[in-house]
Amino acid sequence: MRALAAFLLAFPALFSIMNPVGGALIFNGFTAHLAHADRLRVARRVGAYSLMILLGALWGGAYILNFFGVTLGALRIAGGAVVALSAWGLLTASDQHPDRSGHRVDSPAENPLDMAFFPLTLPITAGPGTIAVAITLGAERPASGIGLIEFFVGVTGAAAANAALVWLSYGAADRMATALSPTARTVLARLVAFLLLCVGVQILVGGITDVFAHMPMPPVHR
Repeated sequence: MRALAAFLLAFPALFSIMNPVGGALIFNGFTAHLAHADRLRVARRVGAYSLMILLGALWGGAYILNFFGVTLGALRIAGGAVVALSAWGLLTASDQHPDRSGHRVDSPAENPLDMAFFPLTLPITAGPGTIAVAITLGAERPASGIGLIEFFVGVTGAAAANAALVWLSYGAADRMATALSPTARTVLARLVAFLLLCVGVQILVGGITDVFAHMPMPPVHR
């Protein structure tokens, strides 16, 4: 039951920030020049890279933060700011290519997989916002015992499920784009960018609130 509770906590949190369906529109813009088989290879690699980033953040992120003395509030502020700025770039991108996030792909890459990690995985799919959310989830782990094992089983399943959705959504990105008119693609890309902006601002606000909540209160003189 604890594993299921951890899964139900982590899956929607990661899904909302990763947004595999919305990210597929951005993926389609970056890979429009590739053959379908190459798109599938890139999508599979992005899914694998995303899973590795998620597991690293969930399993070891909190320990790394403690080692360097970085608070969750500071991480949320930094991650939220990066997500908000990236979303603003998407929101204000050119009308001709709103799903390319300001990047141009004028000629095919020598190896299509070169773009799989950067920029398609980091920062577009599993960027600072996703890492911040994953580390925050990992910090909610029980101290020890069977509860700790069940917690990591649940969050690992949530990470794997989201990575699989990224793979499937990105693999079908060209078909999704074909089914939509250019106007519909533009509208959806703008909506995805706006929602991502809202998520980034929410992470930022949560971080600021966290920092102020842990600030020592000045003594009251009477």
